[in-house]
Amino acid sequence: MASYHFEAKIISRGTGRSVAAAAAYASCSEIYNDYDGITHNYTRKQGCLYSEVFLPSNAPAEWQNRSELWNAVEVAEKSKDSRLARELVVILPKELNLDNWKIMLNDFISEQCVNKGMCADVSVHDTDGHNPHAHIILTVRPLDEKGKWQAKTQKEYLCRKGDEEKGFTSAEFKAVQADGWEKQYKLYP
Repeated sequence: MASYHFEAKIISRGTGRSVAAAAAYASCSEIYNDYDGITHNYTRKQGCLYSEVFLPSNAPAEWQNRSELWNAVEVAEKSKDSRLARELVVILPKELNLDNWKIMLNDFISEQCVNKGMCADVSVHDTDGHNPHAHIILTVRPLDEKGKWQAKTQKEYLCRKGDEEKGFTSAEFKAVQADGWEKQYKLYP
């Protein structure tokens, strides 16, 4: 069996990267980036054997088109140093074929990414038959039930009353704080 390799990176504007460019490179395609007006053209690049976008059920159907998906991510992020996406690079076993790799990737992406609310864009590369690997680009923002972007993360505060503990998201905690501390106790049964 091939040696194991799993690399995780953040695609961030703060490091000068664009998720539209990363997706175009991985899929050997052309994507126009609405955020900065640059067309990223990697259609001459060789070695992309397979490419597919995986979406949770609540994601807009038009995001099946990777250009639409990654431009939606680029537009959602306002900051000049925003974290846009995560990129996973995984080595694929040379002993297996493309159909087996697709099954492996589909199982991994469905279970570890899409089922947790992430959109995923996967591309399998192998230019010389000796280095099969996949680029998996994942969204960092979860989607709500209507397919709209939510905050990237939410802090949870743990409050204790006697022997009871209850967790509150940052938004819930701030709402309670704004109305006064006494409302905190009304959240307990």
